[in-house]
This record gives sequence, C-alpha cells and structure tokens, in this order.
Amino acid sequence: MENFDYDLQSVQEVRNLARQAKLAQTQLAKFNCEQIDKIIRNMVKVAEENAVSLAKMAVEETGFGKVEDKIFKNQFASTELYKFIQPMQTIGVVRQDTVNKVMEIAEPVGLLMGIIPSTNPTSTTIYKSIIAIKSRNGIVFSPHPSALKCTLQAAKLMNEAAVAAGAPANIIGCISKPSMEATNELMKCDEVAMIIATGGSAMVKAAYSAGKPALGVGPGNVPAYIERTANIPKAVKNIIASKTFDNGTICASEQSVIVEECIREQVMDEFRRQGGYFMTAAETEKVAKKLFVRGHAMNAKMVGRSAQVIAENAGISIPPGTKVLLGEQQGVGEEYPLSYEKLTTVLAFYTVKDWEEACQLSIKLLNNGGIGHSLSIHTETPEMAIKFAEKPVFRILVNTSSSQGGVGASTGLAPSFTLGCGTWGGSATSDNVTPMHLINIKRVAYGIKDFTENTTPSYSTCAQSGNANAISEDQIMNVVNEVISLLKKRGDN
Repeated sequence: MENFDYDLQSVQEVRNLARQAKLAQTQLAKFNCEQIDKIIRNMVKVAEENAVSLAKMAVEETGFGKVEDKIFKNQFASTELYKFIQPMQTIGVVRQDTVNKVMEIAEPVGLLMGIIPSTNPTSTTIYKSIIAIKSRNGIVFSPHPSALKCTLQAAKLMNEAAVAAGAPANIIGCISKPSMEATNELMKCDEVAMIIATGGSAMVKAAYSAGKPALGVGPGNVPAYIERTANIPKAVKNIIASKTFDNGTICASEQSVIVEECIREQVMDEFRRQGGYFMTAAETEKVAKKLFVRGHAMNAKMVGRSAQVIAENAGISIPPGTKVLLGEQQGVGEEYPLSYEKLTTVLAFYTVKDWEEACQLSIKLLNNGGIGHSLSIHTETPEMAIKFAEKPVFRILVNTSSSQGGVGASTGLAPSFTLGCGTWGGSATSDNVTPMHLINIKRVAYGIKDFTENTTPSYSTCAQSGNANAISEDQIMNVVNEVISLLKKRGDN
C-alpha cells in the first residue's frame, strides 16, 4: 500500500511540476536577449559559488568519481559553457538572406524534460538548465534515484538563481519522488515538448519511444589507438589523465588501448612508468567478474572507482600509486569482457600488426557498444588521422585526452555533457548538444519568382510543335467515330 501511495504521489508531483514549468515557459518565451543573458549570468555565478558543495554531495551520495574533478565539471558546465553560448543568437531574427529574401526567426521548443545520469548528476543538471534558459525553454528534471539529493539541490539552485534574476517562478523543476511511473508520466505528458536524455541505453530508448522529439545519447566504447609515429610519453599521459578524470565516469573516456607490435614494449614500459598496472590473465578475470553483472552490464559498485578500490574488491594486489589497471584481450565480444564499456579506471589492451588491423579492431569495438560516439588516435602522421576519420563515429579525437576532448574541454568542440551518436548510434543528432538544438526556426519568405501564369505547354499544342509523331485532336475524334460506327454495325448484325 505504501508503494502504491508513493507512486500516486510521484505521478501527481510530476503533473504539478509540468504544469507550473509550462506556465513559466510561456512567459519566458516573451523575454528579450538582455533579460535572458542577465538570468544566465546569475545562474553561472551561483553554479560557480556552489561548485565545491555540489561536487562533494555527488561523490558522497553516489560514491562515483572524485570531488576535485566534479568541481571542474560543475565549473565547465557553467563558466566555460557560458563563454561558448553567449554569442549564440537564439531569440528573434537569427538570419537574413537578402538575396533570396528569407528571414529566419528563432522560437523556443517549449518545456523540456531532462533525464540526468548518476555519473555526472550536478554538472549535467547545471548544463541542461543553462542551455534550456538560453533558448527560452523551461525544464523539468528526472534524476537518477541514486543521485536524487545532489540533482535536486543543483536544480533548486539553478531555479532560484534564474528567478532571482527575473525568470518566472518554477521555470526549472525536479522530481523529488522518483519512480518509473513518474518518469513515464513526464515523458508522455502534453506539456513536455522535447526530451533530452543522458543516461543508460534503456532510458534513452524509452525517451525515443515516448512519441515526441527526443535528443538522446548512446554509450561510448572508445578505442584509443597509439600509432607507431605517436609521441608515446604524451599519448600515455593523455590516456591516463582521461581515464582517471573523475575515475572514468565520462562516456567519452577511453575503454581500450590499441598498439602496434613494433612499439608494444615501449608503450607498456611507459604505462608502467606513469602508473599503469598490467594484470595477469588470472587477475584480469577476477577484475572482470567484479566489474560486470548480468553479462556485460556495469556493476554500479565499481563505477567511477579508483584502481585501488577495484583491486581490493577483486582480491588482487597492485603497486602503491597505481592509477589504471590494464588487461590484455585477444578479441571482442562475450568471451572478452573488457571489450565492453567500463566507466571506471580499467582499460583493455590490444596488440595489432599495423594500422589496417587497428582499423578493423576499432570497428569491432565500436560495434560492441560504442557506435557513433568517439574514437581517439595518437599519431604524428596527419594522413593517419584522416584514415581513422572514416570510422563509424562522430568525434575523432587526435592527440588529446578523450574524456576532455569529447566534451569540448581540450578541443574546439562545443562544451557539452550530451554527446550525440547520430543515426548510427540511435541518436537524433551527431552533435555535442547546444542551445541551437533547442529552438524552432520559423521562416518569412518573400516571393522572388512569378508563377501567376502557367507557362507549361498544354497537350493540344503538341501538334503545332513540329513533332511528326504528334496526334492532333481531329485525328483522335476521327478514330473514335470510326470505332463507334463499327460497334453499331456489329450490333445491327
């Protein structure tokens, strides 16, 4: 009975949140650029002021990642994001084509539903709140139950900051009684115009099946290829920095390292020098058993954990100061558990003969749960980067940390915590999602060609066109009259 009451309360809460936020959004839709910018600047300020406390809350509640890295993510989702989106035109006339006489006017989408993952809860909430307001949309969040408190707090802070700077009350909402019923109700309610889903593949699929527009992102199973001309110390440093950043909780983090035979020993030595530990086959098996449940689903207790915590749980001993665990794999699929996505400090390690074999292996790994997302390559040969640009992903990250590169921290990509995987990965976009994905464009188009008179030649003019094979109307009538006469004669007989 208690569960039944809870579910009813959670559904009712969702209905209230959606109605309130939709009402607020209809008012926000009338705001101008200056008003919106003032609101966002205050949201950024409040996000910065609370970056540390929100990071601590997230780690304490979920057990995932590291406080110092979550602080960076909170700042990146506010200050760095603002620098990138501030010049974007999301209100009024955004483009005028004087030649073709077409004017484009931005309109908000309406009320958004934001699905928040447990791996990056506060930073994703801040990021989605800011891009929603930039495009004059309201948003209601559905938090992951294991990150409820910190997501609620982040949403509350963003709403209060927005309202304090002039936004309508309840423009940003968050479910406080999470349940599957509540999430489904929010996905399907009339007030919600679009869903932005960041989370597990099951949740993203549910968002796409809700019967309304959705921007969802798939998992990443990022291969990192160290090509023979790479700067090996730099490549290893980037991979370790990425995989240990928030203990590997970003979906763009490397999952497998691929090296050529000719540099294998050099790369392994460099990993050992920089804090990598190569597990034996028996140790790899023990760790893999701890990492996964129900086949290759990630064990939540191992997500975003340090190498030491994983080693202790698996019952293996590793040197002090170990940063990442590496396990050699001979193939891809069910028999090779480390060939799947591992949102923690564990990497698969592969050796190949040449770049062509690296290509084939990368495609297999991507088809094993990361299609459309990202791929990383370390090389000093530009032509090699172009060869790998042909792979089935939408982010080819060259000579950089994949986590930071994918989200736009170490590259020129748009700062984002929602990384589209395109149609290959079942996503509606292949972009890093920005406010430009959250607006409708209406077009005012002036007539530039005169179509008041039909200038298409009619059928009857064919006879005068000089076509020897054309048949005139008189010829057709003669044939018809002859047929009628014949039929009459037959009838008389």
